[in-house]
Amino acid sequence: MIKRLSTITRWSVCGLVLAFGAIQADAQATNAPAAAAPAAAAAPAAPAAPKPTTDQRLFDLEAYVNNAATGADADTTGKTPSNLTASGPGHNAWMLTSTALVLMMTLPGLALFYGGLVRRKNILSVCAQCFAITGLVTILWWLCGFGLVFGINHAYCDPKTGAMGTSPLGDLQYACFGATSLNKTYTGDPQPQVVNSIPNGGYGYWMSQNVYACFQLTFAIITPALIIGGIAERMKFSALVIFIGCWMFIVYFPLAHNVWGVDGMFNGVWNANAYVKGMDFAGGTVVHMSSGWSGLTLALIVGRRLGWGKTNFSPHSTVLTFIGASLLWVGWYGFNAGSACAADVIAANAFTTTTLATATASFVWPTVEYFLKGKATVVGFCSGAVAGLVVITPACGYVNPMGGMIIGVIAGTIPFLTTTYLKPLLGYDDALDVFGVHAVGGMCGAIATGFLADPTINANLTNTGAGGQKMADLCDWSKGHLLYIEQFKIVGFTIALSVIGTAIIGFALKFTLGLRPTPEQEEAGLDLSDHGEEGYIL
Repeated sequence: MIKRLSTITRWSVCGLVLAFGAIQADAQATNAPAAAAPAAAAAPAAPAAPKPTTDQRLFDLEAYVNNAATGADADTTGKTPSNLTASGPGHNAWMLTSTALVLMMTLPGLALFYGGLVRRKNILSVCAQCFAITGLVTILWWLCGFGLVFGINHAYCDPKTGAMGTSPLGDLQYACFGATSLNKTYTGDPQPQVVNSIPNGGYGYWMSQNVYACFQLTFAIITPALIIGGIAERMKFSALVIFIGCWMFIVYFPLAHNVWGVDGMFNGVWNANAYVKGMDFAGGTVVHMSSGWSGLTLALIVGRRLGWGKTNFSPHSTVLTFIGASLLWVGWYGFNAGSACAADVIAANAFTTTTLATATASFVWPTVEYFLKGKATVVGFCSGAVAGLVVITPACGYVNPMGGMIIGVIAGTIPFLTTTYLKPLLGYDDALDVFGVHAVGGMCGAIATGFLADPTINANLTNTGAGGQKMADLCDWSKGHLLYIEQFKIVGFTIALSVIGTAIIGFALKFTLGLRPTPEQEEAGLDLSDHGEEGYIL
């Protein structure tokens, strides 16, 4: 009886797949343009396109459920027919949701989190800076940024076969999202040349290319916005906007390409020829370390706030900070789980480890604070949660739940010690602790990934078609688990690029346009001096 039911079930699935294909074919026929005039009688009839077999269609259905390549994608000869002409609705829906969640992290999450931490006369300056960065980076991303980060650099491809090489930066094939003369076909290039709704197999089998472009845009937005935390309350709005525009080209685009681009020099998971076999699941180095080290460097160049060490710089609204931190936590699920680029088992694991690490850190930080300082503050709870989110970011898709708990403890202690004791000891004015939380936290997460990564969690670490098999060997404890060495290399490169790039831009602006408002303007507050508005009416 059971065997009979199994047979019936199998035939039922086949019937559903065939019915789905028939509906799709009818829809395509219905939406097709009217037929042109009959061709000349002498013209031979075009051969009918091959149709996929039932087995091929079942293979595609299983590939959708498992987030794997379709039969047509897996066949490099291009001879496998397929009825699939667009992205997968379920995976696409999750990525659309993740994109909205990550954008919420900047607007309003980061604006409220940072805005509550500054004095009341500077809250609108933080909001304006977050909004300006969102608009500016979006324009740059559309203009050329997406291609510079995620385009394959064809100057490094094999000129005969078109085989992908290893490059330090992408190219302009996606300039203006493909609406330029640079839009052309390259030999052996599997990527679509226009940023449209067709998936780009290099980054996701079932996610539309334009959805992925918008998803990564939100990462490019929040990264420079984090830098605000280092120079809050003392940098001119105009100077900051110019700085961010230059910083994207000198620091963010090259770093993101090398770590995440399929032909990047440090993308050990997807580029078998990568010079450094490292990995960063959702941005511990690309986002947090780059912004944290840049924020500290720029803060040193700009100088301390007037009255630093004498004036009370306490947060003007801990409630706003709490709301902002809560929005950041919720939005971070799109940041971390969304980086799986599908609604699959890897996304589920990233969601789980993110929750465990963040909740643990949000408890550990104020607990340590209570025992060392006598009070468990609300700002401590918020800072612990953000630190947990930061430290788990590079590891969330590679570690198991126990690894997430360990990272939570790390996040609740090391960034706390940095912000509470190291900053006063060294005397730098990192206004909102972007260095202590994001730079130090990003380093902790990247290095912890090197020790805690578990190949059984993420099948991409054993993917023989890319760099996965080499990554599996690096994660093997019987072979020394040497992944941490590769992670140290990425950490070193990120620090060097962020500090040197920021110093070049910062000093150039300081000696030309100037970075700071006048002492009178700074004393009055940036809300009035830069924007002619006040956040509160007394």
